[in-house]
Amino acid sequence: MKRTILLLFLLLAAMPARAQDAFLAALPGLGGGFGAQVEAVGQLGTLGDPRALPILTALSEGRLLRLADGTLLIRDGTRLLNAATGAPVDVAEADTQRVTINNRVRGALRGALGQLQIISPNSAERLAAADAIFRARSAENVPLLDAALARESVPEVRDRIALALAASRLVATNPADKLAGITALGETASPQARSILLEARAANPEVATQIDAAVAAIDQRLAIRRAAETLFQGLSLGSVLLLAALGLAVTFGVMGVINMAHGEFVMLGAYTTVMVQDFARDIPWLQPWSLPIAVPAAFLVTAAIGAAMERGLIRHLYGRPLETLLLTFGVGMMIQQAVRLIFGAQNREVISPPWMQGTLMLPFDIPVTANRLWILCFSLVIFGLILAAIRMTRFGLEMRAVTQRRPIAAAMGIRTGRVDALTFAFGSGIAGIAGVALSQIDNVSPNLGTGYIIDSFLVVVFGGVGSLAGTLIAAFGLGVINKMLEPWAGAVLAKVFVLVAVMAFIQRRPRGLFPQKGRAAEA
Repeated sequence: MKRTILLLFLLLAAMPARAQDAFLAALPGLGGGFGAQVEAVGQLGTLGDPRALPILTALSEGRLLRLADGTLLIRDGTRLLNAATGAPVDVAEADTQRVTINNRVRGALRGALGQLQIISPNSAERLAAADAIFRARSAENVPLLDAALARESVPEVRDRIALALAASRLVATNPADKLAGITALGETASPQARSILLEARAANPEVATQIDAAVAAIDQRLAIRRAAETLFQGLSLGSVLLLAALGLAVTFGVMGVINMAHGEFVMLGAYTTVMVQDFARDIPWLQPWSLPIAVPAAFLVTAAIGAAMERGLIRHLYGRPLETLLLTFGVGMMIQQAVRLIFGAQNREVISPPWMQGTLMLPFDIPVTANRLWILCFSLVIFGLILAAIRMTRFGLEMRAVTQRRPIAAAMGIRTGRVDALTFAFGSGIAGIAGVALSQIDNVSPNLGTGYIIDSFLVVVFGGVGSLAGTLIAAFGLGVINKMLEPWAGAVLAKVFVLVAVMAFIQRRPRGLFPQKGRAAEA
C-alpha cells in the first residue's frame, strides 16, 4: 500500500501542469449525458493521471455521486469523498444523485481502466489492464503499451501486454504499424488473435495476404497445441489405468487369481485417505502432510485385508478360477455394503493439497491440471518401486519362484503359503495406493472402484498376463488412443472402439503384447 501511495505521489509530481489542468477539465463530463461520459472517460484514460483510477472505478461500480451544482463525490463505505481532491465532504447522501451509465460507457470504462491500471505496481492489476486494453483495442494505446512493455519484467504480464500492443497496432492508420501488428499476432498461438485478424481482413483488403499468412501460422500452432493437450490427456488417463491395473497385474498376472474385488480394494484406499484427512483436520501442522501419509496408510490397510482374504478364503481355491471369480465377486459386494453402512452412500470430500491445485502452463502455452500431472509422475514412481521390489528383493525372488514351480520352491525351503499371502497382500496394497491417487480426481463413494475393474483387466490382458512392462505400455497406449478417438466419436463410442480393437487383437495374439516366455508360460 505504501509503495502504491509513493508511486502516485511521484507520478503526480512528475506530471506537467497542463496534464493536471486537462484532468480537472475532463472530470465534469462524467456527470453529464452518456455521450459526454464516453468522451470524458476516454480523455481520463489517455491522460494516464493516477487520480482518475479511483474515480473511474467508482463510476463502474455505481459509487460515483453528483451534487446539484455538478460536484462529483465518491462513496467510500460510509464516507463521501470529493472526486477531484479526495478530501472528505460533510454532505448527506440523500442530497446527492447516483451517476448512471449505459453499455457504451461501460465499454469505454474497460479500456480507460486498462490504460490506468497498466502502471499499477500490482502484477495482477497490470495483467487485467492488458486484457482490458486488448478487448478495447485502439491505436491511441500504442505509446502507452510500448512504455509498459519496456518496463515489464513479469513474463506472463509481458506476453499479455505484447498481445494487446499488437492488437492496438492492427487498428492503426499507419501501414507500418498495421503490418507490425499482423506479424506480432501471427507469432502467437492465441485463438483471440486469430479472431481479431479474421475481423480485420474484411476491413483491410490491402493486407489480406499478410493476414491470411498470419492466420495460417496461428492455425498451425493451435494444431500443435491441441495435439500436445490430447497427448497429455491420454497420458493422464493412462496413468489412472496404470495405477488401477498394477495391483491386478500382481494378483491376476503373477498369481493367476481372478480378483473381482480389486475395485473394492481401490475404493478402500480412497476411504483410507478420507479417514486420514479427517484425523488431520484438527491438527494444523499435520494437514499439509495428510495426503503423503495416506499413501502408506492405504497400502497397509488394504494389504492387511488382502492377506486375511487370501488366508481365509482364496488359498482353498487355487487352480479353480471360476470359483475364485465368484468368491471374490461376492466379497466385493460385501465390502461395498459394509462401506455404505459405515460411511454412508453419499460422496465424501477429499481436499487436495495446495501444490496439487490449479493449472500449470507448460512450454508452448499448454495448460495442464496440477493434480493430473502429479498423478502421472506418481504412477511412474509406483511402477518403478513395484518393479524394483519384484526384481531386486528376496520377496520378489521367492514370489517368482513359487508362481513358476511351487513344488520345487517348497523343496528348496520356501514357505509357499506365506509367499502366497504376501503376494496377494502386495497386490491389494498397490490397489489401495491407486485409491489414494484416484481420490484426487474422482468422487469417493462406495462405487468408486466399480468403474475401473473392467479397464484394469483389459490393460493386464492386452499388455500380456504377468508382464509389468506390458501393463505399462498397454495402460498408456489405451489412454492415448482413447483420447485421440474422443473428439470424433465421443467418450462412450471411443471406449467401445477401444474394447472392440483389443478383442480383435487378442484373437490374433491371445497372450497379449508381451507374452511370458519359458516354463512359467508353458505351465
